[in-house]
Amino acid sequence: MGKSASKQFAEEVLKAHNDYRKKHGVPPLKICKKLNTGAQQYAEKLASTRVLQHSPESANGKCGENLAWASYDQPGNEVAERWYNEIKNYNFQNPGFSSGTGHFTAMVWKDTKKMGVGKASANDGSTFVVARYDPPGNVVNPGFYEKNVLPPKK
Repeated sequence: MGKSASKQFAEEVLKAHNDYRKKHGVPPLKICKKLNTGAQQYAEKLASTRVLQHSPESANGKCGENLAWASYDQPGNEVAERWYNEIKNYNFQNPGFSSGTGHFTAMVWKDTKKMGVGKASANDGSTFVVARYDPPGNVVNPGFYEKNVLPPKK
């Protein structure tokens, strides 16, 4: 399989998340070894199947998950920026889940404490990145978006 998410890559993704989180006035995330391992294993699975789909763990609510695919070796800050840029489609006046903003809301979700990052290359040179979040964001209970997805500070 391709090379694993180097510590440096994971730290780059983490730093980008925390820079964005600071703009929204929410606490920084910490890297979690266990989440890293799970994210890495899943990135390798995606790279072998080359089908970008969410994991069973995220489907059953055990963790939050953001996925990214690119035809080249994507830098960590670029991956994070692509997810974060969904903010332009998020309506803070009408908060809630939408498939076009789920990556952004997972990143800045206030109650999330820890994250893990995995990256793997497929044999065609494309790369799959998996970020996992604990506790997971994007919880659709009433009032949760208002409490967890705060508008950026001016």
